[in-house]
Amino acid sequence: MKLIVGLGNPGVEYRDTYHNVGFNAADLLASRLSAVAFLPDRRSNSLLTDAIVARDKVLICKPQTYMNLSGDAVSELARYFKISTENILVVYDDIDIAKGTVRARTDGSAGTHNGMRDIVCKLGSSSFPRVRVGTGFRPPYMGLAEYVLSHFPQSERGLMADACALACDFVEEWLRGEKWGDLTRTVNSK
Repeated sequence: MKLIVGLGNPGVEYRDTYHNVGFNAADLLASRLSAVAFLPDRRSNSLLTDAIVARDKVLICKPQTYMNLSGDAVSELARYFKISTENILVVYDDIDIAKGTVRARTDGSAGTHNGMRDIVCKLGSSSFPRVRVGTGFRPPYMGLAEYVLSHFPQSERGLMADACALACDFVEEWLRGEKWGDLTRTVNSK
């Protein structure tokens, strides 16, 4: 069994914010894999759906714990379903990467992302794959929280949708067993 986690914050007020691109990618991935609708899971405080890829069951998770407590949902699902860290993949936003750029790594630090910090802490390991969707560099006149919780403007919606699609490409490659190591791709070079 594999677990794909898209990070974000619950609630319509956070939809289409930079911090919620993980949720956007999870929705797109579920659609691509013909998964049923996401349903609430009280045990993990998540929205879950599943699919079968290459005869493997794949859980797709959108934690409903708010970003800074994402590790609660991920660790509970890993414990309950006995999923090892190398079978968990997390998709999330990264303000240190340009918009339209997506990076995949097989492991690494949490960096400055509080959701990832919580997952690493609760899993007790940083040895799991991750796909980071670039959301651009924070303007100097905005605070970090203000920026990541801002909605992307209409002019960027296509770019962010294409970046989420690129993130899903990485996830699907991983699900098929392709070894991608540390890769960077940009929307313009798809």
